[in-house]
Amino acid sequence: MSWYRWDGGDLVLSARIKPNARHAGVDGLHGDTVRIAVPAPARDDKANNALLDYLAEAFGVPRRRVLLEHGAHARGKRLRIASPRRMPAWFRELGGTPAHG
Repeated sequence: MSWYRWDGGDLVLSARIKPNARHAGVDGLHGDTVRIAVPAPARDDKANNALLDYLAEAFGVPRRRVLLEHGAHARGKRLRIASPRRMPAWFRELGGTPAHG
C-alpha cells in the first residue's frame, strides 16, 4: 500500500506519528507512510487526539469524520478521513491526487 489510497470517497492514510513535537505538521514520507508530528505526549490518547484534530482541520471535516482504524498504541497508524472537503498543500506536495468520481 502506498502512503494513501482512496476507498470510494474516503481517504485512507498510512502514517507514522512523532509525538512531543514543537508543532503539528507533516514531515514528509517515511517509506510507505506519511510522517506527522504532533505536540502532544504519547500517553492517555493525547497524541492520538491531537492527530485526529490536526487531520480534521487539514482536510476540512468535523473531527467525527476522522477515524483511527489501526495502531491506537503504536507510532504506525491507519487513518480514514470520510469524504474530505479539501486537500491540504502537503498532500499534493507529497504526490497525493484527489479522488476520482
